[in-house]
Amino acid sequence: MTPTSRRLLALLALVLVPAFAGLRASQAPAALAAACEFDNIERIVAVGDVHGAYDRLLAILRAAAVIDSRNRWIGGRTHLVQTGDVLDRGPDSRQALEFLRRLARDAERQGGRVHALIGNHEVMRLLGDFRYVVPGEYAAFTDANSEATRRAVIGRSPADQRARLEAETPLGMIEMIRAVGPGQDLGKYLRTLNAVVRINGIVFLHGGISPAVAPMTCTEINDTVRRELGPDFEKTRANPGESLAAREDGPLWYRGLASEPETFAPEVKKILAAQHARAIVVGHSAAPGPIRNRFDKTVFLIDTGMQPAYFPNGRPSALEIRGNVLTAIYTDGRQVIADGNVAALNGPPYGRGPGVLSGGIR
Repeated sequence: MTPTSRRLLALLALVLVPAFAGLRASQAPAALAAACEFDNIERIVAVGDVHGAYDRLLAILRAAAVIDSRNRWIGGRTHLVQTGDVLDRGPDSRQALEFLRRLARDAERQGGRVHALIGNHEVMRLLGDFRYVVPGEYAAFTDANSEATRRAVIGRSPADQRARLEAETPLGMIEMIRAVGPGQDLGKYLRTLNAVVRINGIVFLHGGISPAVAPMTCTEINDTVRRELGPDFEKTRANPGESLAAREDGPLWYRGLASEPETFAPEVKKILAAQHARAIVVGHSAAPGPIRNRFDKTVFLIDTGMQPAYFPNGRPSALEIRGNVLTAIYTDGRQVIADGNVAALNGPPYGRGPGVLSGGIR
């Protein structure tokens, strides 16, 4: 551990002890379970990683006819899925996060729904991993008392560390750390987010479903992640690599669906069968360019690099799903990338019974 890392941990301790006062994470109730399976949805729009690119998020939602020029919901009964990683790498992540929260309420009033999923960067923020936080994200949490707050917190540290801590603690950092505590509004909200939803037989999540996770239902995955970030938070923070929320083959970090060779196709079929799914849609593994599909159109990769500071050649995109027609939407046009029928074997098209689906989306 570097000296900077040790100082950051000391700062976290100074900030989080008051934040946890009266509400230790181990005593906090698990967030209420949210539904994760939906059928017979006429239209789905999925958007990948935002990483603080608030303006580009608005632009692609307008292009997808989900919001109007005044950023109000016009999607009707559409289900919008955002697959996580709103945070880090871009200065306007707080604004984007709060916008999605407001939009969810607007959509519900019109019979629609916003599924804001948790990504690995949201988990990193909760766990105190700030490697990818940019200055504008700290600045978004500043207020008139930020200077005094920083002095007060750092003043509780050993005298020989205060000058260095002050230099390494941007204004707003302490407020940001407190805001994601388990008893705070933002911290509570992030801990309620689903990791995975299944709509019309299509699984949506941030990283991917690995062979190890495939036997778990969406409810089991979501309940486990919520427990690890709620009642078991201290255990998760002590050993993140042992948690479903933060391990490499977990649903928020797994990259195999994007990185494995085509010879992995038989394993993908097993994953789909275990999930009773016809396709999987993921973000996380960014690739500037068009939305890609793999494994005979059973996997769709929708992170096309929305944040220009991180991906200069990236662009915002959305995936629209109407029945078996999948359309890639960009701010300058649309392209149908899958169009055809899905044949069900031994069961209803979107059921979770003994039958599974074949062949992806044509």
